[in-house]
Amino acid sequence: MLVDGIGAVVFDFYGTLVRMVEPLPPDHHGIFARRGLADRAELWGDQWSVGPGEGEEHTAHSTDEAAYTAWERDRLRRRARACGVPGEAIEGLVDELDRAMKAIRLELFPDVLDVLAALRERGLLVGVCSNWFWNLEECVEATGLGGAVDVVVGSARTGARKPHPLIYRELLERCALPPRQVLFVGDMWVPDVLGPLGAGMRAVHVHRPDRAVEGAAPPLPAGAARITGLRSLLAGASGPGDGDGPGGCG
Repeated sequence: MLVDGIGAVVFDFYGTLVRMVEPLPPDHHGIFARRGLADRAELWGDQWSVGPGEGEEHTAHSTDEAAYTAWERDRLRRRARACGVPGEAIEGLVDELDRAMKAIRLELFPDVLDVLAALRERGLLVGVCSNWFWNLEECVEATGLGGAVDVVVGSARTGARKPHPLIYRELLERCALPPRQVLFVGDMWVPDVLGPLGAGMRAVHVHRPDRAVEGAAPPLPAGAARITGLRSLLAGASGPGDGDGPGGCG
């Protein structure tokens, strides 16, 4: 069984426990166009790429919520200037872009609550560790996971994004367990598999049939397993799909 010898099972949040559902956040092209800045939208690129990068450390900006949100807005402001947005239009644009990026409606995959409850019934600590906005704890509550999770560790408050070692150290301290007794479960290859393995944990790659992450699954390294749905954690098999589908922070 995948959880044999384990004291804690820690899950990534988005793509592992929850997924985005309609209504989707407003597209940045529409926001720019309403402000007469359609040509600047083409220079902006992917509206999600303005956030901190994978593995980025940002402890200086994670001292409190005000400092972190100011840093988020400043990143948007700098991107707007780089795209040639006129100075008088920047603050209004930043306000709307910031709201749009966080207007995310989330729903649980349908097996999540049953699996998490079963793990806790077996005496295991259950955690969430995610690269997310400052409000990860609130989103965990809003999606119905508040009573199902013992530990929540988010990148915004920790000061580093997976796979930076700092966030895994914070996680292990919160779990109060040696790394070998913690199983990390997630859908992203580097942050949720290679990063935890490098920190001494065991790892399970969630490769759902309806996954958001495209492409073939990489070969499994030693210490890792692969499942297509969370019920396989209880069965201990990398077997057929678990019938995952939608089950919101938003």
